[in-house]
Formats: sequence, C-alpha cells, structure tokens
Amino acid sequence: MCSIKNIPFFCSWSGGKDSCLAFYYALQAGGKPCCLFTMLSEEGEHSKSHGLPLKILEQQAAALGVPLVTGAASWEDYERVFIGQLREFKANGIEVGVFGDIDLEEHRKWQENACAAAEMRAYLPLWGKSRQRVVAELVEQGFQAVIVAVNEEKMDRAYLGRVLDKPLMAELAADGIDVAGENGEFHTIVTDGPLFRFPVDLKINGLKPVGQHCFLDLD
Repeated sequence: MCSIKNIPFFCSWSGGKDSCLAFYYALQAGGKPCCLFTMLSEEGEHSKSHGLPLKILEQQAAALGVPLVTGAASWEDYERVFIGQLREFKANGIEVGVFGDIDLEEHRKWQENACAAAEMRAYLPLWGKSRQRVVAELVEQGFQAVIVAVNEEKMDRAYLGRVLDKPLMAELAADGIDVAGENGEFHTIVTDGPLFRFPVDLKINGLKPVGQHCFLDLD
C-alpha cells in the first residue's frame, strides 16, 4: 500500500461504515484530506450506493469539517463521470483516492484503474482485513453506524434503524448474515464518532420498499 503521509487525498464517500473507517485511517496515516466524493443518482438527490439524501451527506461533511463534492450519473455514465471528476481533482493537486473496500477484488481493480486513468493512486487501508475485524474496529473506535437499507431476500427489515454494535454483530452472525454486509445484505450511515464535531441528526419518516430492498425514509 502506498504511503499517503502529507499527501492530499479525496475519500470516496458512501456515508457508510467502510468509507468512514477508511477516511479515519487515512487521517491516522498522515494524509491531507481535501474532500469527500459521492456519486449521486441521475436526479442528484440521493447517493447512488446507499440511497442517502444529499442533505444528510452534506450534514456528514459539515460534521467532519471537509467539503463534499458530488457527481450525478446513470449506471451507464457512472465510470465516465467518476473519472472526469478525478481528473479535476488531479488538476487541483489531489494525488490519492481513499476507498473503503475490504476484499472484493473486482471493486479494487475498478478503483485502481479509475485512479490510474486520472494519474492518481488508490489507497485502501481496510484491504485484507477480515470483515469481522473491520466492523469490530469501527465499534471500538467509537463510531456509530445505523443500518439504513436491507436486502429483504437476505435479512429482515426489522434490522433497519439499529446501531451496529457488538451485540448486533453477534446477532447478525447467529442469523447467518455477514457482519459487514459485504454480500449486499445491508448498508449503513455513520452519524457520530471521534472525527465528528457534532452528531448527524436522522429524521426517520418511515420505510421505503424498492424492489427487494427496503430503506429508511430519511429526511
């Protein structure tokens, strides 16, 4: 893994646990944070990966004291828009992209190729750790991650709104659910932790089923 000490970086930001922990470790390694970068759906109102409202992503960025940069695209245009933004980052002196993937080789290759296309480097501080260890470290460091989306073919919607802590980790494991949600079981949002100047306030309006998934309807 490349060193990022004193190197300007952006963090690929989903709003969830893995991107937050990766951002934390990039700071611990001495990197210089320039911005969070989130890809949004075509209408530009929700995050592409977790379905989080832009307003909540902006609250996270404000709590972390780091600017939020967004791009909006369909899946067909995703790579073009993503790399286009990375080239803008590079032109403004950002050298490294920080990503929160743990062990999905296809994701890592895509991120490395996207960064290479913009003459940047990819930094994956969670890479190679066990999924259990990553979630345990998140909890031990004091971050609060809330489950905001579930795949109902893999787990029950009753998990929505619960905070990911050690008792819940044990419960997920007992139910045969990957504790990191790396098989698409669930997504989270981080609302508080050691980097946050104030907690993010989640207003839950109910549930929003979309196909096989169910999301918290957040405001």
